[in-house]
Amino acid sequence: MNPNQILLKYTLKHWILVVSSIIIGFVSTIFNGVGAILVIPLLIYFINPENDILKNAPHIIKKLLSVFEVFSVDTRFFWMFASILLILILKHITNFVSNLLGTYLSLIMARDMRIDSVILLLEVDIDYYVKSKIGDIFNRFMSEINRAVGSIRNYIGLVKIVATAFMYLAILLSISWQLTILSSVLGGFLALLNQYFVKRSKKFGEIITVTAKQQSNKLLELLTGIRLIKAVGNERYELKSIVEDIEAREKAGLDAQTNNAVIGPLNEIGGVIIIALIIIAGRYLFNEQLQALATILLTYLYVLFRALPMVSQINGVRSSLLGDVSAVEVVADFLIRENKPFMTNGSIPYQRLETGIHFDNVQFSYPSHQELVLKGIDLWIPKGKMIALVGASGAGKSTIADLLPRFYDPTAGRILFDGHDLRHYDLKSLRKAMGIVSQDTFLFNNSLRFNIAYGLSDVSDTEILEVAKRANAYEFISKLPEGLDTEIGDRGVRLSGGQKQRLAIARALLRDPDILILDEATSALDTISERLVQEAIDELCRERTTLVIAHRLSTVQKAYQIVVLDKGKVAEIGNHEELLAQGGHYAHLHALQFSDSKEDDSKNREDEQKRKAYLSYEARSSLNSLLGSLRLVSEDLIDDSQEKQEILEESCSSAMRLLHIIEDYEHSSTR
Repeated sequence: MNPNQILLKYTLKHWILVVSSIIIGFVSTIFNGVGAILVIPLLIYFINPENDILKNAPHIIKKLLSVFEVFSVDTRFFWMFASILLILILKHITNFVSNLLGTYLSLIMARDMRIDSVILLLEVDIDYYVKSKIGDIFNRFMSEINRAVGSIRNYIGLVKIVATAFMYLAILLSISWQLTILSSVLGGFLALLNQYFVKRSKKFGEIITVTAKQQSNKLLELLTGIRLIKAVGNERYELKSIVEDIEAREKAGLDAQTNNAVIGPLNEIGGVIIIALIIIAGRYLFNEQLQALATILLTYLYVLFRALPMVSQINGVRSSLLGDVSAVEVVADFLIRENKPFMTNGSIPYQRLETGIHFDNVQFSYPSHQELVLKGIDLWIPKGKMIALVGASGAGKSTIADLLPRFYDPTAGRILFDGHDLRHYDLKSLRKAMGIVSQDTFLFNNSLRFNIAYGLSDVSDTEILEVAKRANAYEFISKLPEGLDTEIGDRGVRLSGGQKQRLAIARALLRDPDILILDEATSALDTISERLVQEAIDELCRERTTLVIAHRLSTVQKAYQIVVLDKGKVAEIGNHEELLAQGGHYAHLHALQFSDSKEDDSKNREDEQKRKAYLSYEARSSLNSLLGSLRLVSEDLIDDSQEKQEILEESCSSAMRLLHIIEDYEHSSTR
């Protein structure tokens, strides 16, 4: 689709506003033209009321002034002045309404484009995000849409300016066709000179688009990668890089403004030269009609003087339009659906899994890549059982997990749910029946309540706290001053890795998914956090169809079956004991991971001893504080009732701390 067709599509949605703005603008133009015609005769009449203006005036002026012949000579000037004042007021009112409609049109078109953009971003396939930069998408969504909408407003403004210019041209022709031909020829030379600067505007507009995109990308990378930047001390390089883009964009903007600023003075100087030549030509043409010279020439020059800025405005709008061409092309490419991947939706509402999931000779390669990532996968996942996928990096584990919620479709083969092709199911109902907990848990910059209940409505705090307890998240939530209302920051920055994982598990528990996908859910956690998360995972997986991807083999030993993947193929399949007995890939991986098991066990025991020592110290401190406070109260060593109340409150706090420490100690002892 042509970029201009995209603009036309959004313009036609609000054609009433567009037509109204243009018509009202044209009415303003008529008032403008009539007012311009009457000004000079009014001045001449003011200087000499006895002067017969109509005698030698152009035909159009005779027509307009004939209206005032009904008034006496004494009141005629007043009525002419009042008419011009009324016309001026009406011109500005209609111009204001026309501009207001144009502004409103720009706002609602920008709204429409952004709403359509969000709809597209929510519907487009995952692969689109793999190939696109988030900063580029954000830049298109914000600044480029603004520029594209500005282009539409400029088009409408251009129509009104051209209409005004034709109005003035018609008036000039009616006054003197000879002078108008001369004006047109001279104006043509001026337009050719302007063309050079108009073409330069397009080049500067393209530079602004490119540099704005680079700036958005780098700024987003700086914000998302700030920990790495600080960790390696690379702030100076990042600053230099983004400053270069900022300066390049500002330079292009300055060049564009300078280029546009030249157009105004150029047209003004050219206009003065044209007027001087018109005066000379007028003196020559009307040499024998000296009485008519004043009325004709002055009226013509006044109208021409009002018309000449139209040339500058037309060139200015053309310059802006060419400067925004790249933005229009970028937005058109962004909004066009034909060049983007979309997942075909099925029609069967997903209910529940009855028998199991069958990967039937599944092959897969990522879009735009020839190499197969999965090669003839044949796999059966029974209902209510845990199937674990293990293997080296790049073996295809995460790809299999991505195929279940249909983030991608197989290149060849089928995935069958109870014998039905996965592609026949309704996507929304299918994905709502799945719970996904991955290594990189995404959390919104919102409250704990919002993140746990995300995607669900009418969920009570009781239900949220219940799943938080089952996910081993209640302990840290209860210690937060604001509880479930606690804001956790961007991507959960205020929480530890283990806390974020437990929130993700609580979220999955609340959804009560029919099918569960765990993708390296404990791989990046410390020993204590891993144990808490693993306990929560065990609770989550109970009697649920589960696909687990794991690097640590200790987390999948209880799986119903373990599938070993190697270079996109199923190398081995069986339970933990069977695979160890085979002495193949799994046994080799197990030997590598557990060769230092004694050393790991020793380290774990040492960590546990340190933790218990810390808990013991905390318990003694809280108990000493509690006993000291109680002694002060029991022996009546304090007379002030307020101070006694404060000590009792402090005693209560110490008792509560001691209770939490005992619970924590008991919890660690039962692991």
